[in-house]
Amino acid sequence: MATKFNTQQIKSLIKKGRIGYHSIGNSLYIRLSKQRSAFWVVRYTIHKKRREIAVGKFPEISLSEARLQAAQIVIDVKNDNIDPQAEKKRLDNEQMKTVNHLAEDWLKDCEKRLKHPNIPRRVYTKDLAPFFGDLAIDKVTPRDIRATIQRIAESDRPTIANDALMYCKQLFRHAIKLDLRISNPAEAFNVSDAGGVEQSRSRALTLEELEQVFQCFRNNADQFTRDNYLATALLVALGVRKGELIAAQWKEFDFKSALWHIPQERSKTGRAISVPLCQVAIDWLKELQVRAFGSSYVFPNRRASKRFAHISPDTLNAAIQKLFREDKMPVPHFTVHDLRRTCRSLLASNGVAGHVAERCLNHKLKGVEGIYDRYDYLDERREALADIAYKVEPLINIAVEETAI
Repeated sequence: MATKFNTQQIKSLIKKGRIGYHSIGNSLYIRLSKQRSAFWVVRYTIHKKRREIAVGKFPEISLSEARLQAAQIVIDVKNDNIDPQAEKKRLDNEQMKTVNHLAEDWLKDCEKRLKHPNIPRRVYTKDLAPFFGDLAIDKVTPRDIRATIQRIAESDRPTIANDALMYCKQLFRHAIKLDLRISNPAEAFNVSDAGGVEQSRSRALTLEELEQVFQCFRNNADQFTRDNYLATALLVALGVRKGELIAAQWKEFDFKSALWHIPQERSKTGRAISVPLCQVAIDWLKELQVRAFGSSYVFPNRRASKRFAHISPDTLNAAIQKLFREDKMPVPHFTVHDLRRTCRSLLASNGVAGHVAERCLNHKLKGVEGIYDRYDYLDERREALADIAYKVEPLINIAVEETAI
């Protein structure tokens, strides 16, 4: 049975911390949270289903105003069969004015269906939003799409250009689905208008090229930081993915056992793995630990950032590509991911068995071997990766005292 409340009694309920729903009468309730916040809620039945909708916060919405809103909702449901929840969603869609508003709604969908929703969010935020994020949804033209994609392609990022085009198509299909546009401004374009058809990469650096690359890094130590230098060295010596390394935390490392435990939530395969560490890799990591100045991350973000406590996923890529743009790099073009492929090539040249090399890179073994072979080859991986580290160490640890900054 509803208790007749006045404003003073509601304030008393909040003060006493009476968590839960309290009936005010005529379908109106006040809900008190653990944080002692109070919200007006109207309960109703429509299509034989019991529902509720929040109509505001107390005291911003007064008791008398809440009663009026509750009465109107009850009348709308009873006389016009209007569901206030559905009506609220419709109004929310109507308030979706700019592409940024649309993107937030689309990215929520991405979070539900994609394993790595941070990728479309990063591409949209960095490469699309600055160019048309503030435009009205129905004002974006094919010319806007082409100009944006061409800018990305001209920055020597063909893969990102192709990804950005794909996300543009998805974004504006979402707009059509919500009846916010009648056409898709990106639909007519294909990869030839963006980054072009990508060839399967097989780039792996030779030992001679690695020597030249690290010499280039040392010669340009004023712009290529020591953290980037050591990150590159670890990528070659351990064969891990860039994302696994730059987001690593010190709690994952056991120097006593010489192991780095990458948890499953940070592994692309969704499977945890322990990466064996030789003394060379441990020495590089211990230098990074000193440079981290107490941060929980191996590569802490040196700038204040709301997005990453560790360095940005683009930091190392940008530093290497800048050397190429300035014609300072003495070897043919390579990407950060090619460093992982280089590790695989070095393993093969050392005669490491294919299944051991694949586990070094945390690849899932294929076929019958992958189904039945549960052995993780830790000892074999330890020996194989140590051989790689000791092979590249003389190319990397040259005049360390002179290059460390």
